[in-house]
Amino acid sequence: MLIPSIDLMGGKIVQLVHGARKALEFDDVEYWIKRFSGYPLVQLIDLDAAMGNGSNRPTIENICRRLPCQVGGGVRTAEQGRELLNMGARRVIFGSSLLQEGRINVQFAEQCASSLLPEHLTFAVDARGGKVAIKGWKETTPIDPESMVRELDPFCSAFLYTHIDTEGTMSGFPLEVATRLRQVTTRQLIVAGGIRSMAEVNALHAIGVDAVVGMAIYTDAIRA
Repeated sequence: MLIPSIDLMGGKIVQLVHGARKALEFDDVEYWIKRFSGYPLVQLIDLDAAMGNGSNRPTIENICRRLPCQVGGGVRTAEQGRELLNMGARRVIFGSSLLQEGRINVQFAEQCASSLLPEHLTFAVDARGGKVAIKGWKETTPIDPESMVRELDPFCSAFLYTHIDTEGTMSGFPLEVATRLRQVTTRQLIVAGGIRSMAEVNALHAIGVDAVVGMAIYTDAIRA
């Protein structure tokens, strides 16, 4: 399954390279809402909230009313997750809050599952150089993605893995990474980072993995 990505910064849709350098920016949010209206799931990320620079709440509310979204970016408490679900989000993405002092925060994951139910939860595992990165990808931990997925598996319905090394580059996603992660969970596995063609999306689909696509859609390399 192809899942279009909407990343918000300053009320606009943007695409970043490696989560840092802005490469594309679009003012017309309405156009992209209409473009993505036929998809069963859209990924919606508040980059400002993720980086601690404010939020795009009005835009998120508007999009969640009209598209089936999993929403993330700076979600740090179960209460914030519930607010997003009440806005119309299908699922909430938790990321950095699943790690505390360099350790996997299983207690927090269990709390979120108890409060919000696993079917409403997607857990983000973002990695650079084979290690999980948090806090807007500015801090690298000693934890490997497979370990994080194994420990958190009972508490969510999906994992979102982002390969930071290729994010925003359209240089291709490493299929072997998806294959390893697929072997350690039975949950829905969604990957992102550098996907550039429908051939890649289809190759991922063949091993039971869904693909989040941003840059390739916004540059028309993939027509969505």
